[in-house]
Amino acid sequence: MSDRQPLSSYRAPRYWPVWIGVGALRLVCSLPHRAALAVGRTLGRLAHALGGSRRAVARRNIELCFPDLSADERDALAYRHFEALGMALIEMGVGRWGRVERLQSLSTLVGLQNLRDALATGRGVILLSAHFTTLEIMGRALAEEIPPFDAVFRRNRSEFLTELQRTGREVSADSTIEKRDIKKMVRALRSGRAVWYAPDQSYDRKGAEVVPFFGVPSMHTTATSTLARLGDALVVMFFPRRLEDSTYEMTLLPALENFPSDDAGADARRYVEALEEHVRKCPEQYLWIHRKFKNLPDGHPDYYADLDALK
Repeated sequence: MSDRQPLSSYRAPRYWPVWIGVGALRLVCSLPHRAALAVGRTLGRLAHALGGSRRAVARRNIELCFPDLSADERDALAYRHFEALGMALIEMGVGRWGRVERLQSLSTLVGLQNLRDALATGRGVILLSAHFTTLEIMGRALAEEIPPFDAVFRRNRSEFLTELQRTGREVSADSTIEKRDIKKMVRALRSGRAVWYAPDQSYDRKGAEVVPFFGVPSMHTTATSTLARLGDALVVMFFPRRLEDSTYEMTLLPALENFPSDDAGADARRYVEALEEHVRKCPEQYLWIHRKFKNLPDGHPDYYADLDALK
């Protein structure tokens, strides 16, 4: 029995500010795309000005991953990242409410046949991606081109915000699976379905290994190998990005060969290497406000212990 509540049940006054924001977002998304993104950039600049703690985390992550950049270059990249976050809000709305024709006119899917070939085998497919700001809008574009798939989500502390996220993602995905529900993911894969999965954020030490990200120790889950093995699934990596002309490109790579291997850590490194390559193409569009280098074993530094100077 589902424990979900319909969005219409969240009518108490404490939810009204969010509903007002949702209504404003829908209005903005009705603007021409470039104009809507301009509003998003403005919101991102405001968040950069006001979000001292998040700004500091982004600056620290960028400092760690791009040590060759000057301080001014790192700050400029962090500023562009917040602009990208603001545009991501608009893109999330377009992914939720946009007409199919609008999505198709804005999107190019490179390597789509790689995914279709994997699906044609009849086996389940792990759609392996990462937390880029354009992921939601490109998930909707992908959904228009392939059979229904499931999407993994992370529960928010607020059930209302969780339901907003899930219902938005379910415009693209046939159903959503909580990230800890491995059994449900495996069942979906064994039935020959595709499952959208982004395992790049920091994980607790259980079921994870230290894998360098841009040369910095980071906890990465080894669950992708487990899912592929238990679900007898192929793995197709895909990465989205926003182009200079405000259109979008998603690259779908060929299904990984010899995956999973006998070394789950090596499997995770293959994924991280591909992720790093894409981050370099659009560094401002990766989710730098997440504390990616936390939860490390004893003996590793606390990379977020001294953030005040970066606020």
